[in-house]
Amino acid sequence: MRTESQIKRKMIELQMQKQSSEERLAEIKRTSPEDEAAIRRITGEIAQLEDKITLLEWVINPPTGSYHV
Repeated sequence: MRTESQIKRKMIELQMQKQSSEERLAEIKRTSPEDEAAIRRITGEIAQLEDKITLLEWVINPPTGSYHV
């Protein structure tokens, strides 16, 4: 089992990767807007990183409420 600090470090790492991917996406859109394959690939990477970040957030702050009990 991972500690909370390990999970938070992984979240920060993923957020940095997401930021880097967003910067690459902006650069490609600016320099090569016709490169649709690269745009789709990077957009997919960003979506996967967002999913991973969300899952780690749920580990640290589990959902509450009667539905989740």
